[in-house]
Amino acid sequence: MKIYVYPGSFDPVTNGHLDIIQRASKLCDKLIVAVLVNSSKKPSFSLMERVELLECALKDIRNVEIESFTGLLIDFMKEKRASVIIKGLRAVSDFEYELQMALLNKKLDLDIETLFMMTNINYSFLSSSSVKELARNNGNIDGLIPDCIKDKVMEKFKLHH
Repeated sequence: MKIYVYPGSFDPVTNGHLDIIQRASKLCDKLIVAVLVNSSKKPSFSLMERVELLECALKDIRNVEIESFTGLLIDFMKEKRASVIIKGLRAVSDFEYELQMALLNKKLDLDIETLFMMTNINYSFLSSSSVKELARNNGNIDGLIPDCIKDKVMEKFKLHH
């Protein structure tokens, strides 16, 4: 069974993430969307909220599971018997960092591959940070994140005004 993992903070999930998830899910038997719990980052959405937003956005993709993890991605990969890490690339700037991570992971475990997927050109400018900035300033986020989570995202930032 081919198990792939798409790790990220998904704070919140965007249509760019969704595009990568839809495409990656066609390449494997099971795709685990792994929500990173990073103690050095302070996410806008709690872990539970990020998982709920993902569940809403991914409910129609049958071979996708959502899980959270802390610690090393490589350890999570072994625990899940996964063989491939999926990484979405928007620009060359993403590639430099992701290449270093891929090489480090390869050093830690030769059996794990990293598969880079170019983001859809329509989402090459899109990041969770830009969505949050727009939402914070009451900007239009239509088409940037899944429709089913739009109200929750806007609501989150209305509270802070």
